[in-house]
Amino acid sequence: MAKTPAPPADPGAPATLATSLYDRMRADLLAGRLLPPGRKLQIEFLSHHYGAGQTPVREALNRLTADGLVEQRDQRGFAVAAVSPADLVEITNTRCWLEEIALRKSMASGSAQWEEDLVLAFHRLSKTPRSLRDDRFEANPEWEQRHRAFHRALIGGCGSRWLIGFCEQLADQLYRYRQLSVQKIFPDRPIQAEHEALMEAITAGDADRAVELLTEHYQKTARIVLDDPEAFEG
Repeated sequence: MAKTPAPPADPGAPATLATSLYDRMRADLLAGRLLPPGRKLQIEFLSHHYGAGQTPVREALNRLTADGLVEQRDQRGFAVAAVSPADLVEITNTRCWLEEIALRKSMASGSAQWEEDLVLAFHRLSKTPRSLRDDRFEANPEWEQRHRAFHRALIGGCGSRWLIGFCEQLADQLYRYRQLSVQKIFPDRPIQAEHEALMEAITAGDADRAVELLTEHYQKTARIVLDDPEAFEG
């Protein structure tokens, strides 16, 4: 599931095109714009949809396969990676385990820069509405960016780029699952209160409580998706 390195800048335009296409397709997969899971990804359709040649499309699909967002099927090409309750549980548990280590190390480091970055990320998130509308859910891209930045800041002081990288990959996978039930999550879930409680525990220096709250935060999301009868239909 590790990400493959980006194509080198030299030889120029073809690599730039492939990288741009990869980024666009990856964003669409994470946001659920290429649903349903298991959908066959036809090269000809993708070439037309993204305005790119078949060779860069195949290169992007190969990289996305390495990311775990696309599946390569023998003699049948590519498909959107499947989803399952068991996979969701495994990914959630693994993220909880790794981020416990990263959060504890971040708190133990006592880094003033880490604390400053975290407080700033939390402040920006708390000032951003989850939905663009009050009467019905309409995803706010700015909230999603700041939410991701906040969770990245939580573990940003652990001192291990590898650990952060693994956590980021798991965050990508769980973001994809979260999109399956985003309408169920909003507006009833008091997610801002969950973030505030987590910040209070960190500010108090209570690592055990902070880990407990972060774990429950992730597990609650998983339970909402698991309890949604439509989430795994495809």
